Amino acid sequence: MIHIPSGIEIYGTSVQGDTRCVHYHSDLDVIAIRFKCCDRYYPCYSCHEEVAGHRAVRWSSADHDVKAILCGCCGNELTIREYLGCNATCPACGGGFNQNCSLHYNLYFEASQ
Repeated sequence: MIHIPSGIEIYGTSVQGDTRCVHYHSDLDVIAIRFKCCDRYYPCYSCHEEVAGHRAVRWSSADHDVKAILCGCCGNELTIREYLGCNATCPACGGGFNQNCSLHYNLYFEASQ
């Protein structure tokens, strides 16, 4: 577990200060996701599986206005809706996010209706 400057704790496997982990660690892998099931931030699904001790629960489409995404560059928390619509760029600091994360959205979020 690490703390980023905003004081939010990030759990996972070998998490670095910018929310990178052993599973995803490119220059653009700088978000953490708050999991609905345990209300804790993890850099990725694999970190949650290894550390949490329970199955992940996806955020429903009704939850898309909940702040559940953390920018590892500046510590800004985004709602799921903001994150899904931000074009892989933090609206607060302009930091870039990994566009390939969209390939895994189904692990974290139910589709919007």
